[in-house]
Amino acid sequence: MSLNQQQLEAILTAVDREALQRYSIHLYKSVSSTNTILWQLLSQGAKPATVAIAQQQTAGRGQWGRQWTSGEGGLYLSYAIAPQIDAVRSYQLTMSSAWGIATALRDRGIPVTLKWPNDLILCGRKLGGILTETKICEGKITQAVIGVGINWANSVPKTGINLRSFVMHQTETAITSLEMLAAATILGITAGCEAGSEILPAYEQLLTSIGRTVTINGHSGIIIGVAVNGNLRVRLDQDSTEVLLPVGAIRLGYEETKETDF
Repeated sequence: MSLNQQQLEAILTAVDREALQRYSIHLYKSVSSTNTILWQLLSQGAKPATVAIAQQQTAGRGQWGRQWTSGEGGLYLSYAIAPQIDAVRSYQLTMSSAWGIATALRDRGIPVTLKWPNDLILCGRKLGGILTETKICEGKITQAVIGVGINWANSVPKTGINLRSFVMHQTETAITSLEMLAAATILGITAGCEAGSEILPAYEQLLTSIGRTVTINGHSGIIIGVAVNGNLRVRLDQDSTEVLLPVGAIRLGYEETKETDF
């Protein structure tokens, strides 16, 4: 399943008349990783808002170096930005992008929610994820690549879901093609990154894990939100102490589910 660049550009232009001047879109049939390709383009002088999209990835990666299965039929997209923010705020790029994409999809009739810090959720199952990579100079993030993988028509594990199967059972959705999904993703990242740190309350509203019980070092607690530094806020049951957990300190997994009824 290939993506038509002219159709994608037409969809973007219908929303933003300056889209063809704003975005530089590069399409590929198969790459190791769209993030890797985009870093190569940046090293050759590519500007912010350059976008790389591939039909499949042979070495897609997720958080902590985990492999991201990237078979043909999914959306594999990387977007370049030059945020010029403090390196300690790198978490903001992932959260802003996740919120922006989720909001763009929700505006188009897809009830996407979020799982801290970087997963897109639909019907309780993983629809996609985000991997942000950065380059830092003198304590500032000078360049960043926002990598996104979203299941469209590709095979998914039991804990995943693909969007085309979902929209086939919907009567009101504005996303009926891979080009529409790509456009919504690009516009969502743009909106999220422009909003920056202001999106934290809105990001929390889309989190599925708020109120979830977790165990930390043998002590149970409840997830109550996300701190301004991106850490997960957990209130312990024992003494109501609030604990802040950095990314990677706890894994909020998925339960394997039966066939979803749309």
